[in-house]
Amino acid sequence: MRFPWAVLGVVLSAAGAAAQDVIVITGDRAGEARAGTALPVSVIDAAEIAAVAPQHPAELLNREPGVFLNRGNGAEHLTAIRSPVLTGGAGAGSFLYLEDGIPLRAAGFANVNGLFEDIGPLAGAVEVLRGPGPALYGSNALHGLVNTRTPDPAATPSRLVAEAGSFGRYRGEILHARAGEDVAALMALSGRHEDGWREDAGLDHVRALVRADGASAGVDWRFTASLVQLGQETAGYVPDYRDRAVARANGDPEAFRDAVAARMSLRLEGEAAAHWSWSLTPYWRSNAMDFRMHFFPGDPLEESGHSSAGLNAALVRDTGAVRVTLGADAEATQGWLRETQEAPTVFSFVQGDHYDYTVDAAVAALYAQARWQLLPVLNLQAGARWEQTRFDYDNRLPDGVAGRYLRLPDRSDDFETFTPNIGFVWQVAENADVFGRIARGARAPQTAELYRLQPGQTIAGIQPETLDSAELGWRRAVGGASLELVAYAMRKRHVFFRDADGFNVTDGATRHAGIEFDFAWPVTETLELGLTGTHARHTYDFDRPVGTASEGIADGDDIDTAPRWLWSGRLGWTPAGRAALDLEWQHVGDYYTDAANDHAYEGHDLLHLRARYRLGDNAQAYVIVRNLTDETYAERADYAFGNARYFPGEPRGVSLGVRVTR
Repeated sequence: MRFPWAVLGVVLSAAGAAAQDVIVITGDRAGEARAGTALPVSVIDAAEIAAVAPQHPAELLNREPGVFLNRGNGAEHLTAIRSPVLTGGAGAGSFLYLEDGIPLRAAGFANVNGLFEDIGPLAGAVEVLRGPGPALYGSNALHGLVNTRTPDPAATPSRLVAEAGSFGRYRGEILHARAGEDVAALMALSGRHEDGWREDAGLDHVRALVRADGASAGVDWRFTASLVQLGQETAGYVPDYRDRAVARANGDPEAFRDAVAARMSLRLEGEAAAHWSWSLTPYWRSNAMDFRMHFFPGDPLEESGHSSAGLNAALVRDTGAVRVTLGADAEATQGWLRETQEAPTVFSFVQGDHYDYTVDAAVAALYAQARWQLLPVLNLQAGARWEQTRFDYDNRLPDGVAGRYLRLPDRSDDFETFTPNIGFVWQVAENADVFGRIARGARAPQTAELYRLQPGQTIAGIQPETLDSAELGWRRAVGGASLELVAYAMRKRHVFFRDADGFNVTDGATRHAGIEFDFAWPVTETLELGLTGTHARHTYDFDRPVGTASEGIADGDDIDTAPRWLWSGRLGWTPAGRAALDLEWQHVGDYYTDAANDHAYEGHDLLHLRARYRLGDNAQAYVIVRNLTDETYAERADYAFGNARYFPGEPRGVSLGVRVTR
């Protein structure tokens, strides 16, 4: 697809004549204006979440520049943020998923489907940061982070939502908020059921949230507790997404994923002295998951989980012209994993216990982040974070080889990372800023990468992955319109992955470069246009010949599952005071499906229609038609073991709902 330069010309002229409200984000955990930060961050507010009514996080996040979530079956997904779609340990460890600034999972125990453990539709807002995180966030904030903010009970109306749709989908949601004089509190519950459009692929997803805010003896406090439970039947890849009968089939009807995640945190903050403030946030998390590994012969069962306790502490000096944050984070985790095959031995997939181990982990970090208003039109931002991660691994089975499984003897591993950043925001004209940033992101290896090995594999020489990023951007906001353009270049070193021969690569390197575009324009009082776009190249920066010649890696080749073009357009029309109509267009460009760039997926275009009608002051009915033109497409295309395989996209589906607020 060629870049629509005419569209860009219209956009630039419109942005030059039109302004944008200040959006507050939590890039420094305390909140700051989006226009004043060098971070390339998007904020999805509660109104947009309600309007989209997402059945899956991909529906919401893929509207943002640089983001490409592959929707799997049920609640599953694979993520790309300024990256190719990553799988395995890289997919789990390259993106940081947060709730109110606290990671949903501990470093080293991340989940490649991490967003099915967040609070989803109960969120008050969602922030998407592209590229390495600031110094406040550590391991896994490599290619980007997603921070789900819980709703403010003092500013959130109570609501009741009921929805039904195609493929046996039902959703119910209730939120009760109370803004008291001393304490503001809310309780919320969301439940989703779907039969699934594919055979034997049902889903039940429940999320619960409690939050209370208050103040006592000069200390502001916020208590949050959330619980997420998932039960789903899983359908895997199919050989042909164009044939609807083939696409609907489920070759693994016994496959399932059951998971539960619980979290609690208490944020305390107060004033220490003139210009000084402090915050302490103790937190606790626990999760567990049972997963039938349907993609392996023998369908082994994986049981895993971990529990953590941690503390975030910060001291802030803010004089207006200078703001400095000094902080320390500490966390202790106990994790475990078991893998067992009940079925008879198939090739090297042996019957019996494959793995059974525990890992005790400890993370300690120190950081500093500063912002300096050097001139009325120029502010500088800089920070750095030092972090140490230690894993103590205990194997509870006999050491050595069992079929295709290698069990290491007990061991300890330590990793240190140092991640600096520096940036600026320069107001070049009224309502127009140039901003730039140089930053490093890093991630310690995942415990599954270290201790879940196969014969012939080794972790000798493995180091934390690092990603060095440089970017330059321009923001313009006038009237009601806004425009942001960002260009970036990144290089990642010490890339750890498994090649086509099944051996570990510990010294890979990749390059990433692109341009991102985000535009919103109220054309008239009743018509609004939104457009985001990304053109990027993600390439290998080393050679890796393998026995399977078709999967060899050559320097300069595109990384598989990395479309160069991504577009999302939205046209909103409010013809009358009670009605609203939104048309959304999503474009995914073609991309290679194998490392050697010999096979490709042609890409696709989708249209979605959303209509809302206000029934009264506090009630609204809505209808959503997804895949309006009933396109046949693949959510994910892949080439493995000599064959093409796909996660098929859903046919046209309709949802009807009612939303009541008070």
